[in-house]
Amino acid sequence: MKRTLAATTIALGVGALLAGASTASYAGVTEQDILNDAKTTHQIVTNGMGTQGQRYSPLKKINTDTVSKLVPAWSFSMGGEKQRGLEAQPIIYDGVMYITGSYSRLFAIDIKTGHEIWEYNARLAEGMMPCCDVINRGAAIYGDMVYFGTLDAKLIALDRKTGKVIWKKKLGDYKAGYSYSAAPLIVKGKIITGVSGGEFGIVGRVDARDAITGDLVWSRPVIEGHMGTLNGKPSTMTGVKNATWPGDMWKSGGGATWLGGTYDQETDLLFFGTGNPAPWNSHLRKGDNLYAASRLAINPDNGEIVWHYQTTPRESWDYDGVNEVISYNLDGKKLAATADRNGFFYVLDRTNGKLQNATPFVDKISWAKGIDLKTGRPIFDPANRPGDPAKGDGKKGTQIFAVPAFLGGKNQMPMAYSPDTSLFYVPANQWGMDLWNEPTTYKKGAAYLGAGFTMKPLYDTHVGELKAIDPRTGKIVWQYNNKAPLWGGVLTTGGNLVFTGTPEGYLKAFDAKTGKELWKFNTGSGVVAPPVTWEMDGEQYVAVGSGWGGAVPLWGGEVAKLVKNFNQGGSVWVFKLSH
Repeated sequence: MKRTLAATTIALGVGALLAGASTASYAGVTEQDILNDAKTTHQIVTNGMGTQGQRYSPLKKINTDTVSKLVPAWSFSMGGEKQRGLEAQPIIYDGVMYITGSYSRLFAIDIKTGHEIWEYNARLAEGMMPCCDVINRGAAIYGDMVYFGTLDAKLIALDRKTGKVIWKKKLGDYKAGYSYSAAPLIVKGKIITGVSGGEFGIVGRVDARDAITGDLVWSRPVIEGHMGTLNGKPSTMTGVKNATWPGDMWKSGGGATWLGGTYDQETDLLFFGTGNPAPWNSHLRKGDNLYAASRLAINPDNGEIVWHYQTTPRESWDYDGVNEVISYNLDGKKLAATADRNGFFYVLDRTNGKLQNATPFVDKISWAKGIDLKTGRPIFDPANRPGDPAKGDGKKGTQIFAVPAFLGGKNQMPMAYSPDTSLFYVPANQWGMDLWNEPTTYKKGAAYLGAGFTMKPLYDTHVGELKAIDPRTGKIVWQYNNKAPLWGGVLTTGGNLVFTGTPEGYLKAFDAKTGKELWKFNTGSGVVAPPVTWEMDGEQYVAVGSGWGGAVPLWGGEVAKLVKNFNQGGSVWVFKLSH
């Protein structure tokens, strides 16, 4: 591909950086900016506010004493008929906020005034098949380019100052069910992406491209039996063909990497979660079905899998293992934590994937009686696996009631970790489902489930719960209950605060140690995005996207009735302290 002048300039800067030379002339966001993002308070250049994904800021001007004075600074509407679920985290750099909207749009906004600088609308293909609303979870930035993916499975690089397209790359065949909605990750000059589409029998992958040119460096399928690539040539097979998959089931095995990943500089590892195996009917695919419903540690240089931990072997309930892996250090150990859709909170040694602890964070878990800490495997309850339709009338297997429901104890909404309190703040939901299996066969571009379901709330009083979890013990230190499901991410700060939003429209602030609610503001539509904070001109700001949507109103069954009157939206709200 022919490079633009801007791209060539960036490439020269990257070369100087790698050579250890001065980077003063390097345009835009540098590798060091990205690695230092968790400690840098005047900008946000990674999804997760740091590559480890802790979503913690040391800023403390907004704190437990001052948060009551938080007022809107400005609001920006994404407007038009395209106001649907808004799950994106903003990127903030050089006086500009970059935030993605529904239907694969990207906006550049002046962070002082809320004035739009430019807007890019992807021209989406007809016949695309996104699973769970037309959402997008954010952008990445590097050099003078800003990147995001589209619902029809393309990756686009834009000039961050003008919004003009520099390059486009195809991530998958949307006609086969591939799509993309995660925020990309920049690591060592590469842009790292996954894919969505597990319910269509796609094969999950993690890809690394040259961030300047978009050229593919390596690709790692996450279902065993598929061949990886490195520098345009076959590299190594993922796992051992047919070791944990029967027959040809691995060829359409699912395992979508749809939430994106994190990166830990200390171990030099990428961490990606993988979704459910396909189809849902586990009686068709006996075996553990590696590496679906797992966490993978991947070498960012060549795409090789360094270790794996499978949270739900032979998964049968749509308990995707994609939930974010957050790296942290505690008690002299290099650890990682993840709150799985299956209802258990896991702590791993991030150097080797060895399980340290696993505890439930939602109630009445039915599919497993616990996690064996010696083997790392769940202690299954055989009675809570939906029945084999082939052993009945051939049309429907024995129905069960499973907890959690298929939307999980936690879903896409990212948790946060505070090094001040040594607690994780997890947005969780209490729900179950009637679940049964049905016969199915793979057909390109068609839903590949082999199951039916109806979701139900566990309690009349609430569904959503924001929980403060001690990772040493799994103890719930405090929790806040919310009537509607929680679907927005979490931010924690040096001001002893935890911020999260609710589908009822509120952005709320809590005392990080006690869980006491200290402040709230109604944004006019449901908050299903993660908040962020930064400082500018000596003041601290907080921002969040507001726009109800996502999977709950589409797939929520009886739970969807709780939110049927919630209004859609599409706006960004920015707050600061009043004077």
